Amino acid sequence: MSQEKSQLLYQVDEKPPVKEGLLLSVQHVFAMFGATILVPLILGMSVSTALLASGLGTLVYIWVTKAQVPVYLGSSFAYITAMAFANNQMNGNISASQTGIILVGLVYILIAQIIAKTGNGWINRLLPPIVIGPMVIVIGLSLASNAVQNAGFVENTDWRNVLISLFTLGVAITIQTKAKGFLQVIPFLIAIIAGYILSVILGIVDFTPIHEAAWLSFPEISLPFENALTSNTYRLYFGAESLAIVPIALVTIAEHIGDHLALSEITGKNFLKKPGLKKTLVGDGLGTLLSAFIGGPANTTYGENTGVIGITKVASVSVIRNAALIAVAMSCMGKLTALISTIPNAVLGGMSILLYGVIASNGLKVLIRDKTDFNQPRNLIIASAMLVFGLGEAMIEVGTALVVSSTALSALIGIVLNLLLPPAK
Repeated sequence: MSQEKSQLLYQVDEKPPVKEGLLLSVQHVFAMFGATILVPLILGMSVSTALLASGLGTLVYIWVTKAQVPVYLGSSFAYITAMAFANNQMNGNISASQTGIILVGLVYILIAQIIAKTGNGWINRLLPPIVIGPMVIVIGLSLASNAVQNAGFVENTDWRNVLISLFTLGVAITIQTKAKGFLQVIPFLIAIIAGYILSVILGIVDFTPIHEAAWLSFPEISLPFENALTSNTYRLYFGAESLAIVPIALVTIAEHIGDHLALSEITGKNFLKKPGLKKTLVGDGLGTLLSAFIGGPANTTYGENTGVIGITKVASVSVIRNAALIAVAMSCMGKLTALISTIPNAVLGGMSILLYGVIASNGLKVLIRDKTDFNQPRNLIIASAMLVFGLGEAMIEVGTALVVSSTALSALIGIVLNLLLPPAK
């Protein structure tokens, strides 16, 4: 660790010169931008709100951790399936998914308090790789059919949509495999721009929203109260659609720990001890809670952030803070957010094919890194059950009060089987 630390150009508590620091902050924003806007676009939510929530969530995290960890929070892909289910059940009303993500933030804070008193060994027991791996695979592949439809691979499709989606996918793959340095960190952003340009050339982009948008406009804020604007019933929606989202928090908490371990290796500091998970989880949880409260998706620590720090060798928290302020400023640029809203589904479909596949492949990486032995019946049973329940769109209804969706059910099945089955020999 000390060797890695000595190679850093700027330590966590150092501030680069103004011009250099600004350039580095812009790089961080670009690294997060493609993934952060992709989540609200897929879910049909406000892009400007997601950018605002990303910036504010990061600032909250920095405040809670007392500026000791160079972490940027952006939109989480892990909750897309569960949030899409909740939004569909509510006919497009996002109040149910908002309440669910608020509960996720509270779960983060609760687990942080438990860790503060008992340590984090129980997390490894509850969520070993044999549970996390298949869960991540389910999250990645559960919306595969939506990606294929958006990409235009359906009956009676427009050939332009297929061409655009394949071109977008090809650009992302090329950048991911051939690019060097910082470009390799932003394949999503470059692919979206390239796909959008081709869409303009083929004439399927409607520029009306851009013409009608103001240059400056405050992000659209949606309070998480059921039918708040129509019936004045100012209360959170604690329906089945909301509760089905909560179990996924266990998976993203494991992701949180992994990202902080990676950052610890790069910076030569042990962030799991100082400020500790009791602080970092609270910061992440409050950032997520705040995002949901104003109508944004769940926030999460970003692997792209780790990549940028690894490439630039700059771990300065002041750079991350300035990146968050830039994101907040961008959320108020009406023309920019209107431009983003005109990105065709074909572009999103091409990106989603790669994105969902990469997420699923990360689940495989968890199992490979752990050298999980599938000759052991225990491991085979846990993974098989989780994949079938998760990808088979299984669902359990308990009266009208509780519906457990496929993603949440898969996670619960994995946790229960892991605790009940005897350890592998």
